[in-house]
Amino acid sequence: MEALMTVTGLPYRLHAKGKVREVFDCGEHYLIIATDRLSAFDVVMPNGVPGKGILLTQLSLWWFEQAKEIFPIHLVDQHTEQLAKVLRGHEHLISRSMLVKKLTPLPVEAVVRGYLAGSGYKEYKKSGAILDHALPAGLLDGSPLPSPIFTPTTKAAQGHDEAITLAECSKLLGEETFKIVHNTSIALYKMGATRAAKAGVILADTKFEFGKDAQGNLVLIDEVLTPDSSRYWPAVSWKPGQAQPSYDKQYVRDWLESQPWNKTSPGPTLPQEIIAKTQALYAECLKRLTT
Repeated sequence: MEALMTVTGLPYRLHAKGKVREVFDCGEHYLIIATDRLSAFDVVMPNGVPGKGILLTQLSLWWFEQAKEIFPIHLVDQHTEQLAKVLRGHEHLISRSMLVKKLTPLPVEAVVRGYLAGSGYKEYKKSGAILDHALPAGLLDGSPLPSPIFTPTTKAAQGHDEAITLAECSKLLGEETFKIVHNTSIALYKMGATRAAKAGVILADTKFEFGKDAQGNLVLIDEVLTPDSSRYWPAVSWKPGQAQPSYDKQYVRDWLESQPWNKTSPGPTLPQEIIAKTQALYAECLKRLTT
């Protein structure tokens, strides 16, 4: 299977092109198609992971089914039937596609952390806190937090997102919207973490995105609890104080860190063994969580 690096041949206008997804305007709705592109350190790699877009989409669709019990979601009604109509003649794209309502995204990413890792751990080592979240002393890389915390970021069109305080987020969104996004994000994280734990997987942290419809109603959008938007660890190998084996892109990041590369475009071509291992990790994550 070759990697799908870009989508061609559709009769719809390309509305937006992200690092991984391409969004097409179908008139009443948007069509979101996940390619097999892989990005790391905000750079899209020259070669992708075959089937990655399908795995991400199928996992996201599965989680949306769980999430809609908590909060409204952006998938159109009768999604399977409507998607088949929009992609008639392009059926090979169905498994990597979502048909969604047209919404206005909020200008923040709703990050929830249940464990100390990544940039959160780096911040904790410096200050003993993550922005305005004071944390107990003596936590290690990979330690569980006393309770999940909400650590939002801005959404940068270029470069890295910037972490912001709860007060800054509230000012940006408005107090009422902030409270809904905060509480919903925590509830969604807990739902995901509970389900993952039953599958022998730790959901260390994740991010959600929200949008508003024309009436100002909030809706859960984008992707949900995928390895691209979350940090998943196998519970059997979890041990605080060390780097955790992971179902996300950390395997690729670790390889890239070992290369003579300055983290600017273009990135190095990924060796076949790195692609195969990454593909296997995504597939295992999907299988564990959904069966």
